[in-house]
Amino acid sequence: MGRSVLRPYMFKREFGTRTQSAKLSSAENLMTHDLVFRVGLAALLGVMAAAGNLIGGYFVVRGDWSRKYLQYFLALGAGYMLAVAFLDIIPESVRLSGERAFLYVLIGFFLVHLFEHTIAPHFHFGEETHHEEVSHGHARTTVLLGLAIHTFFDGVAIAAGFLVSTWLGVVIFLAVFLHKLPEGFTVASLVLASGMGKRNAILAAGLLGIATLLGVVLTSALQGQLKYALPVSGGVTLYVAASDLLPEVNRQPNWRMALLVFVGVVSLLIMQALFHV
Repeated sequence: MGRSVLRPYMFKREFGTRTQSAKLSSAENLMTHDLVFRVGLAALLGVMAAAGNLIGGYFVVRGDWSRKYLQYFLALGAGYMLAVAFLDIIPESVRLSGERAFLYVLIGFFLVHLFEHTIAPHFHFGEETHHEEVSHGHARTTVLLGLAIHTFFDGVAIAAGFLVSTWLGVVIFLAVFLHKLPEGFTVASLVLASGMGKRNAILAAGLLGIATLLGVVLTSALQGQLKYALPVSGGVTLYVAASDLLPEVNRQPNWRMALLVFVGVVSLLIMQALFHV
């Protein structure tokens, strides 16, 4: 009699345990598949970002693209990148790393500052017209190296964003892509100004694309370092927008440029409202 009473109880307990284990296993599989999807999407958009460098270089080599469009990209990108840094990357970094996130943001900011003012002192976004400054092989190489480091962190930012969420990855990708054309434009015009041919100009733009992909791959492989990678990339994003893009925008004092900076900010706010983020 006692055994007959215990058997249904033991069966229910065993069945409940198995059901709970199956649910946990299913949830883990869903999380794994979601992560694989986001890493794959980061790789795909990393390739698209790298292609942006090549497209920018191609426009310079062809020489039939109005320079004003470059300035428009810089203005739009500056506003959008500042909004992404303050409204998405830094708050998410604080959630991951606590108050120490601000230290990592500062490290990212001054890391790029150090590279640009020591390794590549002649660097600036836009068309290179100072032939005498880049005619020496050393100057050309240092600027190219500085830009490669810069684009490496573009890839780090994209991958780190997707490791957190699809939304963050997409908005960071858009921020990166908006200044990818100017990056390719810059390096290609630099190579041409130094007296090298069109083929080398395209190769230099391609090198920047490879650096971007390297940043994506390395960050995706080192997922455990996300709490450092995301805030550092936030600092890099802040520096690029405030110290690289905005000064170039301010060289063109007209209302269209100022308006485009605000359009960049508002575009992120509209995206957040539409997707209820």
